Formats: sequence, structure tokens, C-alpha cells
Amino acid sequence: MRYSDDIAGQVADCLLSIEMELRKLDMWASQRPPEDAFRSTEPFCLDTLAFTQWVQFVFLERMKVIVENGHPLPEVSGIAPMAEEYFRGRPESGQGLIRELEVFDQLLSGQ
Repeated sequence: MRYSDDIAGQVADCLLSIEMELRKLDMWASQRPPEDAFRSTEPFCLDTLAFTQWVQFVFLERMKVIVENGHPLPEVSGIAPMAEEYFRGRPESGQGLIRELEVFDQLLSGQ
């Protein structure tokens, strides 16, 4: 499915908001994890990366390439529930990040 420039712009804005929320939480990493961490076969690289690292170094990087190159966007997304699970029981609420991921999920799902 080919998305309009309007949707691509909204997705780009959403990606920036997700980055800003990671920075607010002080969970924006200044150094990239070792390449071995990206060879995981687990969803979200759960066995090798923290969820927030996956968001920064896998999700955001891939989505930025997709948007910048005008590639088709994924037709569904369900990242927000994973964020909710990650922040459950942690001292940080992560609500701002979860909210932005919900917006992203809804944009791709056409809601």
C-alpha cells in the first residue's frame, strides 16, 4: 500500500516525537550497541537489547530510511503494547513514549 505524502509527513513527525520522548526519559544512548546485539532472532532483540535500545537503533533507524526514501510504510504496527510491558514495574512511567508509540501504531493501522 502506498501512503500519501501527508501520512508520510505525520509518520516522520511521530518518529521525531518518539526520539524526543526517549531523550526526556534519559534513555537515548550516545553509543551504538555492538553489532552482535543486532543478530538476535528474538522479537525486539529482547535477548540482546533493552527495549529502548531497540526503539532507537532498530525501529527509528529503519523507519527513517523508509520515510526518507519514499518506500511503502508497514501496514500494521503494534509497538505500544511492548512499551507498556517494558515500563511495567519500572520507576519511569514511560507514558509519553507509550503515547507516541500508540499514535504511530494508529497511523499505520489507518485509525
